[in-house]
Amino acid sequence: MRTRSYRARRTRPAERAVVVLAAAGTLLAPPAAFAADQPSTAADLRADVNRDGRVDVTGGTDTAGEDGWSVGRGAVMLPNIDDDSGRCPVTGPGGRPLSDAALARCNDAADTKVNGAPDAADLARVRSVPMPQVPAGAEGRLTLTAGAKHARVFVRRGNGWEPVTSRTRLSRAELRAGVEFGVEARDVIRDSAKWDGRARIKLTVTSGAGTTTDQVTLRVAPLLTHHHLQNAQQLMVTKISGNDQYARLNRVFREGLEKEARKAGITKPLVNFTKYGDIWAQDFVEPAYVGMAGPDGRMHSMRVMLRSAQPYREAGRELFEKLRGRNVGVVQVTGVRDSEEETLNSTGNMETIPPYAHGGRSFPAGRVIMGERKDTGSKPAKAMRTLLKSQGLQDPLLLDTSWLHVGHVDEFVQFLPADTPRGWRIGVADPEAGIRLLREAGQAGHGATKMFSVPGGPRETIAQALADRSLLADNDLAARRIEANLEVLKRETGVTDAEIVRVPALYTRGTQARTADGDGKMPLPRLTRLGAELPDVARDHGQQRDLRAAPAVQTSAYVPGAVNGIVLSRDHYLAPRQWGPVIDGKDIFTQAVTRAYTGAGMKVAYLDDWNTYHLGMGEVHCGTNTLRDVSGAWWKR
Repeated sequence: MRTRSYRARRTRPAERAVVVLAAAGTLLAPPAAFAADQPSTAADLRADVNRDGRVDVTGGTDTAGEDGWSVGRGAVMLPNIDDDSGRCPVTGPGGRPLSDAALARCNDAADTKVNGAPDAADLARVRSVPMPQVPAGAEGRLTLTAGAKHARVFVRRGNGWEPVTSRTRLSRAELRAGVEFGVEARDVIRDSAKWDGRARIKLTVTSGAGTTTDQVTLRVAPLLTHHHLQNAQQLMVTKISGNDQYARLNRVFREGLEKEARKAGITKPLVNFTKYGDIWAQDFVEPAYVGMAGPDGRMHSMRVMLRSAQPYREAGRELFEKLRGRNVGVVQVTGVRDSEEETLNSTGNMETIPPYAHGGRSFPAGRVIMGERKDTGSKPAKAMRTLLKSQGLQDPLLLDTSWLHVGHVDEFVQFLPADTPRGWRIGVADPEAGIRLLREAGQAGHGATKMFSVPGGPRETIAQALADRSLLADNDLAARRIEANLEVLKRETGVTDAEIVRVPALYTRGTQARTADGDGKMPLPRLTRLGAELPDVARDHGQQRDLRAAPAVQTSAYVPGAVNGIVLSRDHYLAPRQWGPVIDGKDIFTQAVTRAYTGAGMKVAYLDDWNTYHLGMGEVHCGTNTLRDVSGAWWKR
């Protein structure tokens, strides 16, 4: 918005056309039509409003809407929370651990330097239009009229950048040549009620001819979670050191994981978390990203590791200690109340619907889903839900996970790439199909076949499983709850039954079955907690702080949950090995799961996680995490 001290001139027809077109949201008139009659003594500040990676100071492509912001148009700045030069310490004096707050305090926006020089790629550019006729004695100054506590502006002088302060003045020579500024946000939006992410920058030019001003608005790029239409680029997993039984099992799992990743075209090596022994790599971090258009028109993106809202969970510290660096930042929420159920705050309870539009609402970057316990009223931490909603693009949708012991959405639902107009399908666990497989096997005379083919596993037979009323009731409950959640997803997204992939599954609250050597009994499939066989954190995967208000029945996967796997690429899926009943030399659950995914256009591979994750009430997905492509423009579907 420009204000001038001289008499307003009459608007020419070409300019009126520009205003009308801009209001309608269409393309602007050619630059020459706009710029021909601009006085060279008027302050004119420009930002990359049309997000093409450059600031137009000669035409009109970056003028309409410069004072506003929408999903599709408006200047974007990055939260400069990475550590380009690796200057942030990870230990204190004498090598003592830093507090979580101290770890989070250090990033590139914490000082008044441009740490990414000389390219300063993390700074959004703002430019003043050259004023060749500005009078002698003219002086300019820049101020932040909104967002001053949350953004910082630098001015380029020579080959360097200087922070703009209240004492910064722009000389007549600078105004005549045009000035380049760089803008950074100092954080992501935490709560839009406290800061909506916008910064307004005002240029004031004063001379003997009077004062003229102009201002532009920038908004910090939204923090966005990944969806499965973004190609996987690297996998993360926890490495357990040593030579005990679990460490050996962990090594075999990681080797298998890396092998399957390479088969799917993922060439980067695994990222191994090594310091805190938390095997649930899906649960203490949600990889996210921010991005703006770079000077070459391509996206300049920054990965942001979103730490789970679990302050007690030490593994989240390794995000700062190991991953933070150039173009990688970390965000952790604060203000998590002790009364908020901890297991719901694991980021395995945070998945993302791919982009869609339905019912007058559009989600070009996808939409977050999280589980809540409707039976008890427990929800994920308010601070995390507020942060996610405040980004303005992925408004979290809550599904009911009351019926699950761990309570995570990744235990029953996933989203699969598809060559369809929508571009994706819903994959969902189907307990009815699981029970049907057992009944068909029993009717065919295979009731005496063991339920599980895992070596040394339980002795329970198909007939015994089908005779277990609790098991049947558990799967009836699971089927009803899953269908209720599907109705929510169909209502919110417009997905039809034809776009749903039903994957055989079984759930249980824990029945009793003998081990293979007949040496006592153990619950299935919380089969366990095999004592020292699993690290403490594995045994505690589904623990809640307060179980007194829990519903009577909570279940977890009986046969390893196939939907709790990894979408490695658009056509490669990695599922946990099923270890189901083997009839005529074939695992009937593996056959059925393969048919389901193959019918959806996916090639399926299997990885054994029985002793590494399944017995701790998790699967392959729970024990891993995925860094995905961030090169797409988030404002475009």
